[in-house]
Amino acid sequence: MSNSLINEKSPYLRQHSENPVDWYPWCDEAFDRARREDRPVFMSIGYSTCHWCHVMAEESFENEELAEILNRYYVSVKVDREERPDIDSVYMKVCTALNGSGGWPLTVIMTPEQEPFFVGTYLPRESRGGHMGLRQLLLTVAAKWYGDRGELTRTAGDITAWLQQESTPAEPVKTDSLPDAASEQLEQSYDGEYGGFGSAPKFPSAHNLIFLMQYAKLRGRKKPRQMVENTLRQMYRGGIYDHIGGGFARYSTDREWLAPHFEKTLYDNALLALCYTEAWQDGHMALWREAAESTLDYCLRELKSPEGGYYCGQDADSGGCEGAYYLFTPDEIKSVLGEDDGRHFCECYDITPEGNFHGKSIPNLLLNTRWAFLPEGYDSFRERLRIFRGNRMNLATDTKILTAWNGLMLMALSRAAHAFSDRRYLMEAHALADFMAGRLYESSALMARLCDGELKYPAQLDDYAFYALGLLELYAADFDAGHILKAEALAESITAKFSDPSGGYFRTASDSEKLIARPKEIYDGAMPSGNSAAAVLFDRLFRMTGKVRWRTAADAQLDFISRSAGQYPAGCCYALTAAGAMTDDTRELVCALPDGRLPEALMTVMGRYAPELTVLVKTPDNAGALAEAAPFTAGMQPQNGKAAYYICSGGTCSLPVTEI
Repeated sequence: MSNSLINEKSPYLRQHSENPVDWYPWCDEAFDRARREDRPVFMSIGYSTCHWCHVMAEESFENEELAEILNRYYVSVKVDREERPDIDSVYMKVCTALNGSGGWPLTVIMTPEQEPFFVGTYLPRESRGGHMGLRQLLLTVAAKWYGDRGELTRTAGDITAWLQQESTPAEPVKTDSLPDAASEQLEQSYDGEYGGFGSAPKFPSAHNLIFLMQYAKLRGRKKPRQMVENTLRQMYRGGIYDHIGGGFARYSTDREWLAPHFEKTLYDNALLALCYTEAWQDGHMALWREAAESTLDYCLRELKSPEGGYYCGQDADSGGCEGAYYLFTPDEIKSVLGEDDGRHFCECYDITPEGNFHGKSIPNLLLNTRWAFLPEGYDSFRERLRIFRGNRMNLATDTKILTAWNGLMLMALSRAAHAFSDRRYLMEAHALADFMAGRLYESSALMARLCDGELKYPAQLDDYAFYALGLLELYAADFDAGHILKAEALAESITAKFSDPSGGYFRTASDSEKLIARPKEIYDGAMPSGNSAAAVLFDRLFRMTGKVRWRTAADAQLDFISRSAGQYPAGCCYALTAAGAMTDDTRELVCALPDGRLPEALMTVMGRYAPELTVLVKTPDNAGALAEAAPFTAGMQPQNGKAAYYICSGGTCSLPVTEI
């Protein structure tokens, strides 16, 4: 029998619509019932491609006995963290504070007023190894709630008061010192053998690598660049990278990057494609371009919707097992490629009879000493195997389209378009920008999620910020000044709707649904925080437009972030890409063209990795829009029928020259 989730569009919520648990989505009806019947609320937060979410669902939420306990004593609420990151943010903050770490599924028990008194992550159904299982927890809490609930309500009140308290801001730290401190902190946790930071589990954290690349370039440091290159190389060689179909899994369970949890998410792959593209721009190493292009091509092939937006990701589990879709045996390889070619492929990609993951093999290059970088001549083999595995089982895809994640994809496609001079990626970037402008607004208001034709939830801080950053990257690919103007409008919405008088920006707008606390994230997580993205956005807008208000906004935002970054600089790496740009010498190159044709020399400059340089192009067709977006370009003209180049720095522009 179906529960209330049957009416939801979220694939994650619909996965639970046939559970015997009487689930509600997050809604007034659920909390009204809890108040009316004087019940505690049990809430589970997860997402559709999460392996441990599947495990907990199978063990507990599909179990009739446990469902009976939930239905008798609780009102049960299911939340998709990807479409309600605000709810997840509030309760994950409690989880990390109480337990030292967080993760999904997130398990919360709270009062009908949404005040939590228990927060944890995955729980097995039964107690084991001295740790309480979910069944015992539910019965223990129910006994306290319906007996003497004083301890529970005091705990809930204390936690809520802590969430709502106004923290005393730390003193700001000099911005120019933070990039050095963040680089040193990352170096302390760097794994010199396998790359990455810390021990297992290992996350790609592409924004940290993007920061280190920029820092190495602007400060002339070799070690940060070496850390980036080793990490990018080892991730590519490992099983976290899909050698058959392209793209990366969300994280590795081991130090070597061999065995991931196999879910693939759009945000990780967009950020990693951007990261590998930037790495290619500085040195043109073929491996970096191969990784970037194969990752983008995976997204185009597997995650692009017929409408033009990009889906959230693909599942970790397949065929009833974790990772089954991605695993091979030597016999399977040989059945597709033939005996000789199959044997060579198995030797190259570590596919053995004993296997490296539950008796089968994750293709990888970690043990391959023959090919230092890219195995040559294997493209057709990989394509045949990709088709073979696609035919042997289905891989579930979460079909939500999220504005923030599509903004990241717009950044990645646009950067690849101008870095690789690839018209295909430019066409895809234009198609995505058109989709976002045409399908993600409702009554002129930007929305956060589109799924199965339904737009829902007002856009949050990261939706605005990443969408705007995507438009600025698109400008660098096609020089349509309208993208800058639209990014400015989005940035103005950020300052109008999300600003906190004490500094920084809340995740949710001032007129959004009121939770027990208004979330405000500063530190980066699996993806950069909205506050980090806002700092980068304001900095880039100032460099592109020359408008003082964006310099003021960027200074204020970095001053705010420095109060937290001073305590943990490596936690604010994406924001520090703006700090690095503002504290090192930066330049703007304005090219005034007599027509619309880009000089070859300018295209060469644009293809280089130059984080200190912003390029603006003025043509007879875009002169009016560019003057509106960047007023300082209004008087810049071609010289004697030739392209003229103006170099600007520190608010001053040089006289024009005609040779770049």
